Amino acid sequence: MSHPRGLSEAEAAAWEQVAATVKRLDPLPLRARATSLSETAPPAKPLTMPPPAQPKKTRMVPARTPPAPSPPKPRPEGNLDSRWDRRLKAGSVSPDFTLDLHGHGLDAAYNRLMGGVAQARAVGARTILLIAGKSRPVDPADRGTKRGAIRAKVLDWLAASEHHSAIAAVRRAHIRHGGEGALYIVLRRER
Repeated sequence: MSHPRGLSEAEAAAWEQVAATVKRLDPLPLRARATSLSETAPPAKPLTMPPPAQPKKTRMVPARTPPAPSPPKPRPEGNLDSRWDRRLKAGSVSPDFTLDLHGHGLDAAYNRLMGGVAQARAVGARTILLIAGKSRPVDPADRGTKRGAIRAKVLDWLAASEHHSAIAAVRRAHIRHGGEGALYIVLRRER
């Protein structure tokens, strides 16, 4: 592929030096090779076109429709009932477990969150207070260097984690538990 700008004098000189070091693999010049091939090759037969193919008759078979997927099984505790929501909004829920992600980078915060949720599940906690900082608009090119980066990623981390099926709800914390800078994670009751 040629470049539209061409080669500068320095580039052309460098190319000449490289080209001078190249040894040809085939000792015959290109024209001599072409004439020697034409002398040894048998004369080519003229090409003939095959007759056009007749279309095959196919039997129309009705398309099978796959069976409808079965409806998902209802989860035993689905979303929170109104009693839980009222208690969370009023701040009358006392968290069983607290996780503080302040002062951590994104990788450390992720590891702490996953380990903390696993630990809370192991001890039978029902409500986790997650202190993650105030949220902010998420920039798609964010690399986690701005304030609020952890809070912006928490919901995605939880949704993609192995703990997602054990989480009944995630709600903003009451002002006395941190308000906008904290979240309640309500775990499903282990059966």
